[in-house]
Amino acid sequence: MAGRGSVRASGNFNANQDAETLYKAMKGLGTDEDSIMKLLTSRSNSQRQQIKAAYKTLHGKDLVGDLQGELGGKFETLVVALMTPPILYDATTLRNAIKGAGTDEKVLIEILSSRTAQQVKDIIAAYRQEFDADLEEDVTGDTSGHFRRLLVILLQASRQQGVQEGNIETDAQTLFSAGEKNYGTDEDQFITILGNRSAEHLRRVFAAYMKLAGYEMEESVKRETSGGLRDLLLAVVKCARSVPAYFAETLYYSMSGAGTDDQALIRVMVSRSEVDMLDIRADYRRLFAKSLYSTIQGDTSGDCRKALLLLCGGDDA
Repeated sequence: MAGRGSVRASGNFNANQDAETLYKAMKGLGTDEDSIMKLLTSRSNSQRQQIKAAYKTLHGKDLVGDLQGELGGKFETLVVALMTPPILYDATTLRNAIKGAGTDEKVLIEILSSRTAQQVKDIIAAYRQEFDADLEEDVTGDTSGHFRRLLVILLQASRQQGVQEGNIETDAQTLFSAGEKNYGTDEDQFITILGNRSAEHLRRVFAAYMKLAGYEMEESVKRETSGGLRDLLLAVVKCARSVPAYFAETLYYSMSGAGTDDQALIRVMVSRSEVDMLDIRADYRRLFAKSLYSTIQGDTSGDCRKALLLLCGGDDA
């Protein structure tokens, strides 16, 4: 997946110089938001961390604190996200999703179904370090039933590797028997197979399942399950098929309907900008017959819109 991000490290990078540019943009009357967003969206996250360190050395102050003091609203949220190391950003986002008023299931689903096994392990470690708490305990304390069970499986980050040729037909048959074939649904079988097999193995299972059941896996999940479990199983199935397509869809739904889900929009644009934004854009164009760029343009406003468009990195009109 190397090089599929829209944001890349800057070639002739000078942390001290960038720190000075940001300092000047915030000094005196009024803030130069344009300079801030152009600089931060054209540096990689690790370069932003170096700028933060240089700023501290040069001015004895915390760059993120200064930025928060100067900016406001959605643009501030986006800039703070850009300034947070990716694993810590995921850990903090999960913490807020659990510790806020009521659990934000959508956030738990999005992060835990789409991150690699190594990323999940790193998130758990960062969560413990930052909040002196156990992510799995916090998740189980805040969720219940089958939904909780599948989240716990995902938190184990121990999916099988590769394809088990001998199990493809059996898995498809088990899923069929657990759902479409019989009255009532055996959720445990869905959870076990979808939570523990590798993405490439699951893609083969989905093809076998389609032949057997006459339905796509997503269709059966929608018919056979409900609530949080349904949403989580769907995300797991979609991410097994294609993580960029899953995020293209997430972005689409964050901007369709009444009002924009700014939190989701910012979260995905920032967290995928260095990973697979070019693939997400291509899938967005293919799935929704319009460009991600033009959708952001029509659905957001102000400095936040300008920064999101820079993160998008181009229009596929």
